[in-house]
Amino acid sequence: MRFIFPLFFIFLFAHAQTPYEKGKVLYMEKGCYSCHGNKLEGLHRYPKLSNRAKGFLSYKLRRFRDKISDNQQQEMMIAFAVGLSDAEIENLTTYMQDYIEDALNEKYNDKFVPEGDGGS
Repeated sequence: MRFIFPLFFIFLFAHAQTPYEKGKVLYMEKGCYSCHGNKLEGLHRYPKLSNRAKGFLSYKLRRFRDKISDNQQQEMMIAFAVGLSDAEIENLTTYMQDYIEDALNEKYNDKFVPEGDGGS
């Protein structure tokens, strides 16, 4: 019985995500990438979000959530931000501030050895 309790906590925390990972998932779920890009680089007239100040980003998202915008172009953000909770804003801004570009998953396998004389 005494082993079941620690195992329960190991399984519980094995799937725990960091705020950065939660923010990354939320960024994709909410469709932020469609205007701001997969790498938070900003597309067309939409601003870059990667490595920006967390305080500024959370200030803007909270204003959008409260249906306040500074200009007409920013008004489109209101629809995306209205349903965000404080925890979601925290996770999103953590992801945006600490963004690191993911390395490609597929890399060249330099351990491959061709058979034969090289394909003559």
